[in-house]
Amino acid sequence: MSAIGTALATGRIPATIVTGFLGAGKTTLIRHLLQNANGRKIALIVNEFGDVGFDGSVLSDCDSPACAKEEIVELSNGCICCTVADDFLPAMEAILARPNAPDHIVIEISGLALPQPLVKAFSWPTVKNRVTVDGVVTVIDASAVAEGRVASDEAKLAEQRAKDLSLEHDDPVEELFEDQLRCADLVVISKADLVDEAGMARVEKAIAEDKRPEARTVRTANGVLASEILLGLGATAEDDTESRKSHHEMEGEEEHEHDDFDSFVLDLTAPDRATLEARVRSAMAVDGVLRIKGLVSLDGREAPLAVQAVGPRVETWFVPDASRQRGLVVIGLAALDRSAVEAVLAG
Repeated sequence: MSAIGTALATGRIPATIVTGFLGAGKTTLIRHLLQNANGRKIALIVNEFGDVGFDGSVLSDCDSPACAKEEIVELSNGCICCTVADDFLPAMEAILARPNAPDHIVIEISGLALPQPLVKAFSWPTVKNRVTVDGVVTVIDASAVAEGRVASDEAKLAEQRAKDLSLEHDDPVEELFEDQLRCADLVVISKADLVDEAGMARVEKAIAEDKRPEARTVRTANGVLASEILLGLGATAEDDTESRKSHHEMEGEEEHEHDDFDSFVLDLTAPDRATLEARVRSAMAVDGVLRIKGLVSLDGREAPLAVQAVGPRVETWFVPDASRQRGLVVIGLAALDRSAVEAVLAG
């Protein structure tokens, strides 16, 4: 029986968890999925790491009935894997209480979130008989991984270890990348058009080290991937948590902490687009900064400028809705120098 047929037979709604490192292309992938849902009624839960939601508004602008705001639940109170009981479960129960149940639920989790605690949440009494985890989709940025930019600077890490022999733990970013692969049923290599075959070989090797043997791998560019590939995996992942353990679980730790990461929101104004892009690019070079995204006001312009920055890439575009809440979210390692980032962005 197909995955969709199984869900219908059991009366449970299939849910897909989309995970992946910061800037991997999760939102682009989901936006394409919603625009090409082929008649499926999809409910979406978007989780942000930080106090200002952003991805939900990007998705709701996709000009498709499937992207309607009422179909999107945005959680912006921190990492979803740490707030399962307070945020995710009430959001899920609210979706299930709707008079017209969705055909599928898609959950985009923060780039800093572990998927494992969320998979386990589907075994909670109020959810387990009504929803099943159809699959965990991990999105990988091909260009970043090919250049070794997902992990921290290996040379700097080696230097730190040389100075401090007691430093035995793995880098938190590298652990997160590995844990997201370990939980995947499908690994989506995004931005494949930006990588040559030699680079893709490095990407495939990095993925193979940690992905589950059962997980499939597909390549995509610009988030274009058929819904038949993303949905209907039939993994029932909540019944298979033993093969998806994170570093914390393998080390016998019950709780997942986010002390290694931090985020803060800045409300600022820039004189023009080019100046802002230059400042964001400089801020991304500050040690410990992982990602910058949000909406910024420009002098003399009513429409806010949307910003997405990961590594050396800075993308901006104007958002037509002048009423949107402004705020630039900076995400990075806990030790990053906030005052240095603020000074750079403020010019």
